[in-house]
Amino acid sequence: METWLTSLTTDNPQAGFELAIKLARMGVKYTQPSAEARDKLRPVYAEDANALIASSQVVATNFQTIAAANNYWRS
Repeated sequence: METWLTSLTTDNPQAGFELAIKLARMGVKYTQPSAEARDKLRPVYAEDANALIASSQVVATNFQTIAAANNYWRS
């Protein structure tokens, strides 16, 4: 597999949040490597409020990690 995560350092909080989303998406991709299976499941969880909240929690946790790695963007 290609190396796609070379650093948690980002230029600003917006880029950090986008990286947090990418981390969450890549976590799903590693957990379920079949694109066909992911595509089949997407409509199910897209309508499930609990699944969406859980996804948001994963992104928030990732963002906390990235923010800490960036010294909260030196502020």
